[in-house]
Amino acid sequence: MRLLPTVGAKTLARNMSGYDLNKKGTALGERRVPESGGLAAGCAYAVALTMQQLCQRGIRWWFGQSASGTNAWALEQNSALACVGFMIFLGFVDDVLDLPWRVKIVMPGFAALPLLLSYSGGTTVLIPSPVRALLELPAGVRSIDVGPLYLCYMWLLVVFCSNSINIHAGLNGLEAGQSLIIAGAILLLNVLSLANDPSTEPVTAGAHLFSIFLTLPFFATTLALLRHNWYPSKIFVGDTYTYFAGMTLGVVGTLGHFSETLLLFFLPQVLNFVYSTPQLFKIVHCPRHRLPIFDPKTGLLHPSMATETRYNMNLVTLFLRLFGPCTERVLCARLLAFQFLSCAFAFVARHALTGVWK
Repeated sequence: MRLLPTVGAKTLARNMSGYDLNKKGTALGERRVPESGGLAAGCAYAVALTMQQLCQRGIRWWFGQSASGTNAWALEQNSALACVGFMIFLGFVDDVLDLPWRVKIVMPGFAALPLLLSYSGGTTVLIPSPVRALLELPAGVRSIDVGPLYLCYMWLLVVFCSNSINIHAGLNGLEAGQSLIIAGAILLLNVLSLANDPSTEPVTAGAHLFSIFLTLPFFATTLALLRHNWYPSKIFVGDTYTYFAGMTLGVVGTLGHFSETLLLFFLPQVLNFVYSTPQLFKIVHCPRHRLPIFDPKTGLLHPSMATETRYNMNLVTLFLRLFGPCTERVLCARLLAFQFLSCAFAFVARHALTGVWK
């Protein structure tokens, strides 16, 4: 918590600051807000992961146990740390150099390579029951080894998660808020999986525990950042945080082996990406900023236009069109409520499809 004001002061002194465009024309809009608050959260997270691994080895040494039991975790933990650290660095580079979109989109692909290069798990996937019935597969055929295709799937998932948080942004508290809700859902999923299924295999239980250990420090650092980033923001999270958050959540879902549920948690981000696709790929004109239009007289945000006849295509603008103009605080609360409901839907869908889908 104390690191955030320090980072904010340092970045402000280096002119790494900006003005809140959603408050233009008001006193808050004339105030310089420091950038790259995600740097503090990311560094704190990296230190926490390192200390976790140190404690694991120290505890085993203290009780006279072999360190070999931690080697598998250490390999995956180090690969996760490498991916996250790489993404924090690239995100901070983006904050400093303001990289173009075509570069931003491919950056997570390079950051995800340590995860793929160190992955030693299985590449076998369960075949959904409806697919087995459709293809009339024998009863004993329940899975298939997809080999390198599974690694491609992992890579694409992590790349999507990293970019999706960055795309679904633009309001005080939105980036950190959505990440906090998803992280909370991941923690709840792992706890429920361990508590409700005593017969869980050691490999599966280990994956859930590993996911908890990766997610807990992220939840804590994001909560601290959200306190400073909530309306009116005292510090901007910057691309450093959005890429760090997306990469962390993607890595957790991949190594925790619940990627399908993770995509359900990311339902708003998936919808936002699909809806934004025409603008992201320049089929429709995409302005540099797709922020709402702020009316200083009323204090309300209004939908922004991409062209004279077409609105910007993202969830922020869509919510303003559906529910009407509102304040930034209310709009962010609505979007976060949608995020919460999406995570709740994921739990319901997971429970309803258990034994039916696979």
